[in-house]
Amino acid sequence: MMIDVRGLTFQYPSGPGFTFPDFTCAAGEHLLVLGQSGKGKTTLLHLLAGMIRPTAGIIKIQNTDIAKLSNRDLDKFRGQHIGIIFQTAHFVDSITVLDNLMLSPFLSGKKTAESEAINVLEKLSVGHKASQKPASLSVGEQQRCAIARAVFHKPSVILADEPTSALDDKNAEQVIDMLEEQARQTGAALIIVTHDKRLKDRFQKQITL
Repeated sequence: MMIDVRGLTFQYPSGPGFTFPDFTCAAGEHLLVLGQSGKGKTTLLHLLAGMIRPTAGIIKIQNTDIAKLSNRDLDKFRGQHIGIIFQTAHFVDSITVLDNLMLSPFLSGKKTAESEAINVLEKLSVGHKASQKPASLSVGEQQRCAIARAVFHKPSVILADEPTSALDDKNAEQVIDMLEEQARQTGAALIIVTHDKRLKDRFQKQITL
């Protein structure tokens, strides 16, 4: 099983606490996590990405309990196995789109050729933006580049946080198509957290927080 979550809880120091349902997600499987604002969707995604550590419980990715890894090993594991698409695209503005894609595998010690990153950008119709700075891109182009950055190193897990919340129906469908296609090509587990009810009919496997 690519992802196995058991007994997971998280407590903010001076804020709300969350108890999450147990779930699994196999390689190549797509999972939709639904819930209204404040129900812990983004918190769950950050836990799965190893960006925060659980109060209790197990998060296994490829049979590795990521909560037990040291900070250094967790950073390396994330860079090698996890692709993250945030609700708002975050880039290092001072470097090019291509350099933004190359940054994560470089920091995690994973050797990746620039030609591979350019190829992924071209598949998402933003290859001509590789040498430009992120600030010069439109919102739609930034989103495509964010997807490219998340998937080009062929992660085992792709995590997407509210990828369609600010999009109209046509663009929302295009983004989900892109995510599903990229996950399909690499056999990655795809988890999308959202309150966008338009996606409910697209995914057979769902959990609601």
